[in-house]
Amino acid sequence: MHGTDIPAARFELLILDDDAERRATLRTCFECIGVHCHVFDFVTWLQQGRVFDLAPIGLVLIGESSLPIALSKLITELDAERTRPKLLVCEWSELAHRDFSRHAILGVLHAPYRYPQLLDWLHLCGVLNTQPLDPSAWLPEMPGFVGQSGPVREIRQLITQVAPRDISVLITGESGTGKEVVARCLHEHSNRRDGPFVPVNCGAIPSELLESELFGHEKGAFTGAISSRPGRFELANGGTLFLDEIGDMPLPMQVKLLRVLQERQFERVGGSKTLEVDVRIVAATHKNLERMIEEGQFREDLYYRLNVFPIEMPALRDRLEDLPLLLHTLNEQLEEGALLQFHPTALASLQRHPWPGNVRELANLVERLSIIHPGKVIGVSELPPKFRHIEEPDPARYASIPAEGEAAAITVAGAGRQLQLPADGIDLKGWLEEQEQVLIRQALDTADQVVSRAARLLQIRRTTLVEKMRKYGIERQ
Repeated sequence: MHGTDIPAARFELLILDDDAERRATLRTCFECIGVHCHVFDFVTWLQQGRVFDLAPIGLVLIGESSLPIALSKLITELDAERTRPKLLVCEWSELAHRDFSRHAILGVLHAPYRYPQLLDWLHLCGVLNTQPLDPSAWLPEMPGFVGQSGPVREIRQLITQVAPRDISVLITGESGTGKEVVARCLHEHSNRRDGPFVPVNCGAIPSELLESELFGHEKGAFTGAISSRPGRFELANGGTLFLDEIGDMPLPMQVKLLRVLQERQFERVGGSKTLEVDVRIVAATHKNLERMIEEGQFREDLYYRLNVFPIEMPALRDRLEDLPLLLHTLNEQLEEGALLQFHPTALASLQRHPWPGNVRELANLVERLSIIHPGKVIGVSELPPKFRHIEEPDPARYASIPAEGEAAAITVAGAGRQLQLPADGIDLKGWLEEQEQVLIRQALDTADQVVSRAARLLQIRRTTLVEKMRKYGIERQ
């Protein structure tokens, strides 16, 4: 790195984008959180950029160009004095994600722009701008593997180092920490990226079927084998085979797996022809394999064959600073209209949760909240009870709202008096439908037009209520 570091007070941002609306939005978002922005379209930048003072610029946002400009050449000019962190605000086909590291590109910033996400990027840039930047040490973006905490950056560094090396990797860590995500990142950043990535869960397949699943079988090899079928090793030829929950593999299968890893050859079940295979093995487990070796439940020679390069996944409770970014990413995966916002008090409560199920538990929570409170702001009281680790700061606002599972005070036309059958009879079906419409409208009013909450008040499924609203032409007010 050349030149001096940026004083914190002079951290400024440069936006280069030909999309005028996006330029204005980005400028508004960053200036609202106190960052001074310099904004240019590419024509103006090419005219004025050579005399622009880049010294205080701590982050560069690069958007769409209407000119036939080479992004790598632009970045070289921007980094003439020193290497700067960068974010793309749209995809550039010129660069693949694996090329981000040598250009010091942190990733791609997609709309909608959320405060926790922007703040997280700024924090990272602030840290990077106070230390020498070596472009060769920058970590490529790894879609699906979210976070900027120390443990996550260490794992990204390990992935970057080992991915090009065609050696076996063993990923350990608690359930739900994202071991398969890391396995896919290893594949995508390896020389085998154009080959198949084939996962197999060793704990989900009955032991008597595991051999056939891995190595395939010939027709008539066993009852039900009505045709020949290739196994996962054959399907993964030229690519990566991910053996998840390797600790659940029976000992007899461990012997056969070891032979394949040593010789790169195998036979299908019921076959005599020796097949050669070229695969990279990535294994994962939440179990303590060294303890299993001591107890005679796992082969030591297989362990050392798999554990050439170990990667240990951190538990979510050990990287809670990634929680806002994880929530943002999970939120982006929800359906239109179900996107959530988290009140700071709810976020503070979630940061006190022990997360025994790790990221998988967090994903399940977001999915559940999107069903119960679609498109809403989530406060402490909207969280399920086991996630409420702080008191509701404003209980008064919930005083008039029925608690979950409690009956609401919904009045029914004619309730409180005995119904009398008219002398000339009654259209019972029509009368019941009329009463049903009254109840549905009252339930929606009581639930502030939230369909899922109204359905709970009526003690029916949300989909059933939606169907009835469509039938009667009832719309939320």
